[in-house]
Amino acid sequence: MVGRQPGRLMESDIIENLSTPSKIGDASWVKPGMMAWDHWWTGNVRMNTATIKDYIQLASDMGWPYQLIDWQWYGPFNKPEANITAVNPDVNMDEVRQFAKDKNVKLFLWMHWADVERNQAYAKAFALYEKWGIAGVKIDFMDRDDQEIVNWYEKIAKAAADHHLMLIFHGAYKPTGLERTYPNQITREGILGNEYNRWSKRVTTEHKLTLPFTRFLTGPADFTPGGFLNRQPEQFKIDTAAAQVQGTRAQEFALFVVYNSPITVACDLPDHYRNQSGADFLKIVPTVWDETKVIDASVSDYIVEARRSGDNWFIGAFTDNTARNFNIPLNFLPKGKYKLKVWKDAKDSNINAEHLEMEERIVSATDKLSISMVMNGGYVARLEKL
Repeated sequence: MVGRQPGRLMESDIIENLSTPSKIGDASWVKPGMMAWDHWWTGNVRMNTATIKDYIQLASDMGWPYQLIDWQWYGPFNKPEANITAVNPDVNMDEVRQFAKDKNVKLFLWMHWADVERNQAYAKAFALYEKWGIAGVKIDFMDRDDQEIVNWYEKIAKAAADHHLMLIFHGAYKPTGLERTYPNQITREGILGNEYNRWSKRVTTEHKLTLPFTRFLTGPADFTPGGFLNRQPEQFKIDTAAAQVQGTRAQEFALFVVYNSPITVACDLPDHYRNQSGADFLKIVPTVWDETKVIDASVSDYIVEARRSGDNWFIGAFTDNTARNFNIPLNFLPKGKYKLKVWKDAKDSNINAEHLEMEERIVSATDKLSISMVMNGGYVARLEKL
């Protein structure tokens, strides 16, 4: 990749454009969207029917199309006796599936890759999941990028596509364009993401501001944004039972705009989202984009990015431990009026990182947008075409 500014690299589609075209035919069943994620974020595995239904209800309340049922739904994993067609006795899968259907939410299922491969278990399991109406699978812990496992990715992507299953690889190597060849392989991990907040202090704002210029250049990443226990770095504490995140809530929102993942998994608990300031933003932010413009950016320091979805535009911005101000011309907008809605740092977000301010007004391409961010702060806006 070559660009005169770092932002030009972020706008590039070269990896997808140089990859093998789709091999799965009609891919209209591959649908992007937001996904709730059960219990793992708390560090307290509660794999039972009631817990799963609580997260399905969250997805329904937020208008998200998906819910991920994470590990232990089929009991012990990565063991010779593990069976990805069996169900943990604490989970009534028929009840869960019916509840999800009633709430207009589709399900993803987690599994360990060794359990998927053992005795070609995926062949029987994928057919069963299609019968169950499962939307996709999340396969984890490959932790390799040798030729054997690279070939295995393609084999599993094809097998999943044969049964209309979307696919998320965790414990994965970085993307190489497979999402074009097998569009059902819709995102993957291969990133130091939000889950590290449970046991380390490594998910710093500087780290988050490096990823757009490095890992995200290669393709979508399942970072799992959306932590609502927002803290300034000096207040951040490792808490495996209620994971905190570094940076302001507005900064966490900016990740949904700047980071690319057609299936975006929101990490936090239902009670942390309900009746919380800014939760309305997570109901409206898209997960795929028609156009990207990086307005201003400096590696590891700050970024201001605009992305178009249909006729509407979203702006995401965040900064490192330096407070910053930007005056952004809106000349990238087509002619017409737009309803601007902003979620931004409050005046005291440098102390209480969960605080937000919102504002609305009408703007056009001739206007400029003033963006003010506290240290480790952020800013998001929706420009809705009128």
